[in-house]
Amino acid sequence: MKENLIYPTIEEMNQEIERLKRKKRGYRAVRWTLYSLVVVAAIVVLVATLWMPVLKITGSSMSPTLNKEELVVATRTKHFRTGDVIAFYYDNKILIKRVIATAGQYVDIKEDGTVLVDGEALDEPYIQEKSKGECDIQLPYQVGDGKIFVMGDDRAISLDSRTTAVGTIEEKKVLGRVVFKVWPWSSFGRVQ
Repeated sequence: MKENLIYPTIEEMNQEIERLKRKKRGYRAVRWTLYSLVVVAAIVVLVATLWMPVLKITGSSMSPTLNKEELVVATRTKHFRTGDVIAFYYDNKILIKRVIATAGQYVDIKEDGTVLVDGEALDEPYIQEKSKGECDIQLPYQVGDGKIFVMGDDRAISLDSRTTAVGTIEEKKVLGRVVFKVWPWSSFGRVQ
């Protein structure tokens, strides 16, 4: 017994061909999108690693300027000024502190917490409360060649160049200058 075979019409065949072409274009679009995302992600990782590291704040020594859980972006540079916030390597960790003085400058700290650099009191609008904090170095202190004297903004609790445990930072250990807060969005902006 012969079965009745139903053959598609030309119109149905053309519709099927169009459907297969659309499907193929869809696959190409998805593949192209995935490739593009991988390339963009690789570029972002490369930029973040080489030129603009993204760092997470874990302590409170830079409060109120930087707070726990905030994400910041640093830019690599070799030129630092008093007041810059920098990230640097210390004891297999990355710390963030503020530049107080650079090579050749003298730092003195009064009992009330006033910081003097080369005999002039620093204008420090970024600190909430002055404090001499933990200080076991001989004052006035001259910063050595290739070194940076740093302090945290929360002077009462920050361990920084005022202690022999941390001391001054070698310029070659500086990761970069912290320039932007990027997370949470409510604190997005330049780091002052």
